[in-house]
Amino acid sequence: MNFDALVMNITQTHQSLQQATISAINRNLTIRNWLIGFYIFHFEQKGEDRARYGDLLLKKLSASIRIKGFSETTFRLNRQFYLLYPQVYEVLPYELKKHLMQIHPTVSGEFQQIENQTPVGGDSNLVQVMHVPASKLLNKLSFSHIAELLPVNDPLKRTFYEIECIKGNWGVRELRRQIDSLNFERCGMSLKPEKLSAMVADKAEKYQPEDVIKSVYAFEFLGLHPKEVVEESRIETALLDNLQDFMLEMGHGFCLEARQKKILIGDEYYFIDIVFYHRILKCHILLELKMEKFQHWSAGQLNTYLNYYKKEVMQTDDNPPVGILLVTNKNETLVEYATAGMDNKLFISKYLAVLPDKKQLERLVMVELRKL
Repeated sequence: MNFDALVMNITQTHQSLQQATISAINRNLTIRNWLIGFYIFHFEQKGEDRARYGDLLLKKLSASIRIKGFSETTFRLNRQFYLLYPQVYEVLPYELKKHLMQIHPTVSGEFQQIENQTPVGGDSNLVQVMHVPASKLLNKLSFSHIAELLPVNDPLKRTFYEIECIKGNWGVRELRRQIDSLNFERCGMSLKPEKLSAMVADKAEKYQPEDVIKSVYAFEFLGLHPKEVVEESRIETALLDNLQDFMLEMGHGFCLEARQKKILIGDEYYFIDIVFYHRILKCHILLELKMEKFQHWSAGQLNTYLNYYKKEVMQTDDNPPVGILLVTNKNETLVEYATAGMDNKLFISKYLAVLPDKKQLERLVMVELRKL
């Protein structure tokens, strides 16, 4: 064996086993969530203590189970996953199926009709909505994909997006974009749906297996902190580091609360670049950095975060949160302050006096960009 062959063998071994590990994480995470849905649903149907818990079951579960990432929302998501994807039963190991039968003795018979259905792509000419085989779902889609599909109420539409997502190897954002842009409906109206599908596939953002590890569901499953997983470019990291130091060095009551602060809005996770609390202004200050020119959605995103903090985080003796939006490109730096609907002119004057001047922030960003 020569040196080049040694390099190739080590590289191929690493890549193949890394891929196997990622696939195992994705598969186990998806099966875990399905099983949680099974347990919750059958407890609600026949659990001995169901009357005692009633509609508060998911809330009580989230308060009783101290595992990272488990919440009322995730339990609801898992229950919905179980109900909409019964075919996952097909791929469960024998020991797991045996365990489920001990909990619910008739479970095997209930799933038999699912196993006997012709999967999508089979030879049956039956005109009905068929399910994508569970093995393909688990091998080709992450649970983040599935979470995007669960709100699609029409089974035919959901199956359409499953197939297109697998065929086109769509990333999660691409799947969300295609659902939001009504791809299913547009294909139905199109005289040449195959041509539309090919155009979408050509432009689609592709899914990479390692994206599984970057998902919120995966790092909670693995017990990791978001900062260990959330990727930032070298420039973004350097800019945020310096912005953080700059704000703290100003004094005037700035206290760093979090970097990449994770918040849950509905069923989706979002990350705020930097969150401060200001002791003098008695309010949170949310800082968002966008490495691009100003887009209207950037302001809308920051305003969403401010409204979340106003409703979910702000204490009775706090002032409304303040947002700082930095939008940068090679030619200019735009700094905007958002005030979440403040109507107290005295407070507005006060925060303008205490927060950094916009020109100062612009100069800081431009200096750091030139260094990089």
